Amino acid sequence: MKNTYFKKVAVACVATFAFIGIHNSTVEAITQYEVVNVESLVDIGQAYGPIMNELNQENNQYDDEKEFIPNKPDIKEEPTAETEVAGTTITEPQPPEPEIAPAEPAAPAVTISNEEKDLFARLVEAEAKGESYEGKVAVATVVLNRVDSPEFPDTVTGVINEVVGDAYAFSPVQNGEINKSASDEAIRAVEEALTRQDRLNDCIYFYNPEIATDSWIRTREVVKTVGNHVFAR
Repeated sequence: MKNTYFKKVAVACVATFAFIGIHNSTVEAITQYEVVNVESLVDIGQAYGPIMNELNQENNQYDDEKEFIPNKPDIKEEPTAETEVAGTTITEPQPPEPEIAPAEPAAPAVTISNEEKDLFARLVEAEAKGESYEGKVAVATVVLNRVDSPEFPDTVTGVINEVVGDAYAFSPVQNGEINKSASDEAIRAVEEALTRQDRLNDCIYFYNPEIATDSWIRTREVVKTVGNHVFAR
């Protein structure tokens, strides 16, 4: 009875191996072996051990072949962000960074007509001829500070053509030097002053201490010196 039991076990194992072989394309390796009469489970292991080793080797080779994918294209990975939800880390695509638009040039804080801007540049050229670019911007800033001050006319043209006593406030208007063309540097100085980036501490006066004859102007608070000019308020 014992022998009959082990024989049934052996037949069942062989049938199982044959069924597995149908699905992994190794049935031919199984069917070439014959059923062997065995007396114990040890005999079954000895009889069918070589078969199992061969099947395992073929299956391992088949798995290796499945993992090989020729001509696999490179996949560019996008930046991702990890989010933890209920103890599980989920990787989410990270949106591209927005492009930063270049900064636009500062818009003029004071708008004047082209005719008035030309008059303005000619005054700066006459008053600050021979001075640095910074000195020309400072002179233009004084004119604009006067426009903002209640003590002076409220337009660029009104400030330039203002009459004090029996003479013009600016000597180039008095002696005709303002009628000469402005340099490119004076034009640029006016454009920069119109942006009002630096109000020069609200200075409304400037003079050359080497040649100034008015004693009153020297009583004003000096704020800054640029080149040959002193700027005061």
